[in-house]
Amino acid sequence: MAAPALHCPRAPVTSQLPADVQALEQRLWAYLPAEQIARIRRAYEIGALAHTCQTRKNGDPYITHPVAVAGILAEMGMDTETIIAAILHDTLEDTSLGAEQIAAEFGPVVRELVDGVTKLDKVRFRSRQEADAESFRKMLLAMARDLRVILIKLADRMHNMRTLDAKDPQSRRRIARETLDIYAPIAQRLGMNRFKTELRDLGFRSLFPDRHRVIAERIRTVLGNRREAMAKIEDALKVRLENEGIVHRLVSRIKSPYSIYSKMRSEHKPFAQVMDVYGFRVIVANVPHCYHALGAVHGLYKPLDGRFRDFIAIPKANGYQSLHTVLFGPFGAPIEIQIRTEEMDAVAERGVAAHWVYKVDSAPANSAQSRAREWVSRLIDRETQTPSSLEFIENVKIDLFPDEVYLFTPRGRILALPRNATALDFAYFVHTDIGGHAVVARVDKKLVPLRTPLVSGQTVEIVTAPSAAPSPQWLEWVVTGRARTAIRHYLKRLQHEDAVEFGHRMLDRALDALDSSLENIPHSVLDRYLAEQKYKRLEELLADIALGNRVADTVAQALLATQGEHPHASRLHRSEKIMITGAELGVLSFGNCCHPLPGDEIMGYLSAGKGIVVHCSECPNVPELHKSPERCIEIAWDAGVQGDYKVELRIEVANRPGVLAQVATAIAEAGSNIENVEYKERDAATATMLFTIEVRHRKHLADVMRRVHRLQVVTAVRRYPV
Repeated sequence: MAAPALHCPRAPVTSQLPADVQALEQRLWAYLPAEQIARIRRAYEIGALAHTCQTRKNGDPYITHPVAVAGILAEMGMDTETIIAAILHDTLEDTSLGAEQIAAEFGPVVRELVDGVTKLDKVRFRSRQEADAESFRKMLLAMARDLRVILIKLADRMHNMRTLDAKDPQSRRRIARETLDIYAPIAQRLGMNRFKTELRDLGFRSLFPDRHRVIAERIRTVLGNRREAMAKIEDALKVRLENEGIVHRLVSRIKSPYSIYSKMRSEHKPFAQVMDVYGFRVIVANVPHCYHALGAVHGLYKPLDGRFRDFIAIPKANGYQSLHTVLFGPFGAPIEIQIRTEEMDAVAERGVAAHWVYKVDSAPANSAQSRAREWVSRLIDRETQTPSSLEFIENVKIDLFPDEVYLFTPRGRILALPRNATALDFAYFVHTDIGGHAVVARVDKKLVPLRTPLVSGQTVEIVTAPSAAPSPQWLEWVVTGRARTAIRHYLKRLQHEDAVEFGHRMLDRALDALDSSLENIPHSVLDRYLAEQKYKRLEELLADIALGNRVADTVAQALLATQGEHPHASRLHRSEKIMITGAELGVLSFGNCCHPLPGDEIMGYLSAGKGIVVHCSECPNVPELHKSPERCIEIAWDAGVQGDYKVELRIEVANRPGVLAQVATAIAEAGSNIENVEYKERDAATATMLFTIEVRHRKHLADVMRRVHRLQVVTAVRRYPV
């Protein structure tokens, strides 16, 4: 491959390699053959030449950064293609080196890896936030094709965080926040505990340097004071395991400043209580030895009730497996023990990367690789339904919950959902169709509402009905991005369908007033008008009419004028009012100034982007609305109107104890739901309360008012403000 033509006097000298490149090759010799190391050196030569004359913020030659990223991946034992892609990962973005040149020299796999990590800086976006979201979205799509893309990106982020001090304060805070919100949780989701821990701690140090410094110093002090106690516990565990004939490796665990800080915040505990724990990890040869070791340590110290977790039988969503138990220690502090095999330890520390390092042979159900691919596959399914990159990245954040609940299907399948997930989340996790038609859930054989939060160990069955469909309220019940995306997608599609249907009625009515109809407009005339107005389909025009972005009368006149008619001369009559059912999702809204109810005389006002806002004909704002007659729509309630509608009641009562409860009870007994209540006026003898309630129609409102008025403490009830 011809190296890029760069006009700069300096070029890398390959006879004497820099110290960082020598250190990289030293790591590579431990597991790669000579011919592969030669390919990696060639990648360094090309990358160094491409980045010549470029420096980092701290003044170092830019090539030191990709070499450091490659070094992090070499420590993990990653394959040749990954190391080469790491060295070249910034060339497409920052140099004249092209993708075809990379493919010609190193093959299409390396090109795809480099392209997957490359940002979209050459595309213009409305904001930095949108650009970052779209870059992240692109990276996840590439990650779906090859998980090594995210490994390179995480190593890239790791080195950037290690050298973050060279950035200005604002950039440091932005990058640190992004690391804590996105990249550290992704590392955890992929089972890469080593990456997660360092990224979190570096992010914490950059965001809160003083807090990090104080906690780190206190950790060092506590560990120094505990050295003797730790050694005694470790010796006792070692002797017990050896007496049981268990070959093992014992490692003491130390909490990081970030984990201490987050636990202090989440559990509202002081530092002393959070650090009042001894931690050890026992690593054995195989799974039977894990349970044997568990029995041994339980025989040495008494276990705390309810603190045992078996993540071997039920692995975490990221493939993590281990036994967790907490023991009563000899020094008054609990002892946390983790027991796992060498392979489980490799997966816990390296996650998906363990596949390349150790060629682990875990069963598919327990494999970090297969679980990561399932997660990425779900993200890609959701990506196709989420047009906005910002919305997509918010859904990903929601999905990156650190804690899970483990649930069973009726057939015994185990599903891991985020903490606080509801039965409706579970339904969508099983299948989108099941979620979309869910009615109720059966949890441990008891019927519960779909909004019910779930806890680990429950068996969940979803009851469905063909007629059931998502409603906007469902968005308040779910916590997973998968469920949220599916519900939003359905509601947007329903809104579009409603808008098209309603816009059709509005345009037909406008044409009817001009003695014409949509069917009478020739296709050629309609197509020409749509092309002139830059609409791809008639449905887009109809939806815009319903949403108030186009006025139906204006469109009707334009269509007839295009046809050669003179519509202003043929306006002979007004057609019938448009009938509404109240269920036209996303097209109708109801004025908060007058709260119209079925049975009221109403009119509609086209508000751009919102659709039709319905007002009572007696609303005090109607005269002002009539100043724009082209936006006023004649509408009426359909005979089949359904649903609950807000209305406000102004109730004057005697100011006595228990009055509010009496009025609320009367409203509830009349079959109405109370949304809000507030005191408007109050003195020693009387009080005026404003209730916001839901009723079905005017007759229902009259029933509520009569029942309230019968109370002895009530002196007056009237609808407000009408």
